[in-house]
Amino acid sequence: MQFHTGRLLDHVHLRVRDLAASRRFYQAVLRTLGRGVTMQAEHFFGSDELFLSDLEWPGKTGEPTARVHLAFQTPDRATVHRFYEAALTAGGRDNGAPGERAYHPGYYAAFVLDPDGNNIEAVYHGPAQRSAESVVITPT
Repeated sequence: MQFHTGRLLDHVHLRVRDLAASRRFYQAVLRTLGRGVTMQAEHFFGSDELFLSDLEWPGKTGEPTARVHLAFQTPDRATVHRFYEAALTAGGRDNGAPGERAYHPGYYAAFVLDPDGNNIEAVYHGPAQRSAESVVITPT
């Protein structure tokens, strides 16, 4: 079994009701993954691929992004637990405590709802060898 990353999605944009609440939530959970929030202004990025803005950006009004499921990779089970605790402390709601899932052998995950009700997951797929830490793109 192999998992390929860095080939399909460029970024995910979540429109949120309360940018400050979402910033607190995502800063906390991304920190447990060794990542952070970047490019903070009237919007922010979480580790390049995740983009969050309020409902007014860029000059449009509307509804928040709803019922999205995002799954973040973790290096081990302990990080799944840290993610879960940090998410709950930062305003997330339980949607599935850390534990084994039946998706495939070794699949260990936790699920929380972010401040807008999106299902955010931290998953450890078990011991694996990665070909690279990340895909690096440098525009020319």
